[in-house]
Amino acid sequence: MLSPTALRRWSWTHKWSSLVCTVFMLLLCLTGLPLIFHHEIGHLLGTEVEAPAMPAHTPRASLDQVLTAAHALHPERVVQFASQPEDDDALWFVTLTPTPAPTQDFKSIAVDARTAAVLSERPVNEGFMYVMFRLHVDLFAGLAGKLFLGFMGLLLLVAIVTGVVLYAPFMRKLAFGEVRRERSARVKWLDLHNLLGIVTLVWALVVGATGMINTWADLMIKYWQHDQLSTLLKPYEGQPVVPVAERGPLQQSLQAAQALAPGMKLSFIAFPGTAFSSPHHNTFFLRGETPLTSRLLQPVLVDARTAQVTAAPQLPWYLTALLVSQPLHFGDYGGMPMKILWALLDIATVVVLGSGLYLWLKKGAQAASPAVPAAGSARGGFAGEAPLPAPGATRSTEGAA
Repeated sequence: MLSPTALRRWSWTHKWSSLVCTVFMLLLCLTGLPLIFHHEIGHLLGTEVEAPAMPAHTPRASLDQVLTAAHALHPERVVQFASQPEDDDALWFVTLTPTPAPTQDFKSIAVDARTAAVLSERPVNEGFMYVMFRLHVDLFAGLAGKLFLGFMGLLLLVAIVTGVVLYAPFMRKLAFGEVRRERSARVKWLDLHNLLGIVTLVWALVVGATGMINTWADLMIKYWQHDQLSTLLKPYEGQPVVPVAERGPLQQSLQAAQALAPGMKLSFIAFPGTAFSSPHHNTFFLRGETPLTSRLLQPVLVDARTAQVTAAPQLPWYLTALLVSQPLHFGDYGGMPMKILWALLDIATVVVLGSGLYLWLKKGAQAASPAVPAAGSARGGFAGEAPLPAPGATRSTEGAA
């Protein structure tokens, strides 16, 4: 059993870690809710692109034809990436940017993989879902915004762990899940807050931890390039980015990459000089076909001039953890049932966060009122504190009664 001094320390840590991150966690929960159903919302809004129906064995156009068709719409730009949806290999999405460097100024062109016909130029930097995504990922602040949200995620984990430690002494006189409806509104909200907090505990830990990992993605990729790719690129040291005019056939490069890893499907291609490649390679990221391996990527570096495979390094553990955490964060593993479960848990967490903030503000109002004694005054300090299992710290002389 914790001593009164230890309890005060745990309570102080829980209180301030909760209060600092609560508003931002509310924002992330609210913006994350539509992102869980981004495909479904895209269909409703008419922004999802689908390839026209054709016989299953219709021949595919070459990758060179696909990129030429997309590039013709914006010849002043460079092709940065090309990707295929996991559930539809009849489509290519080609990303065009002003330079190969990372940027938010990009165009996404949908091209039919069989006819090389342009199907759509998707608006990728406007609309409701774009705003939700940017607020959720980086607050429109780039890497600084990501790292800030990552720190808020860390505080969330601290709040959860400290809340769990404090939950047992708080509940020692109450049945699990009890909500004292006969008491004041504040006590009822306190009990509901604690109940939902402990019910959503595991989910909040998973989503908080995976979200925090996702905010480190840019740094992880840069470290991987510095730590592993730099060794593989020693033979190319000092050479500039391969000019487009000197690059070999892309279809030949694709076939060389796929031949190295039969049974795997293409996820996306990063072209020379871009963030996921080197100045000298077309880098093909291949994925498996099972629910788990479809989330794991195998990079294959193909010399942009000769179309010969140079290397196929295994991703380090930290990038594997990143890839696994991304779909788990949004509940993408189990189809619609898991998405619905994720949405319900998200809504419950919004209630936990909102009620915790309400209880803290209510306590402050009571403490400021001369008609209401300050919390703890009637019980000599910590005996009247009500620890919480999840963000939204509050203390209550009623809660421990």
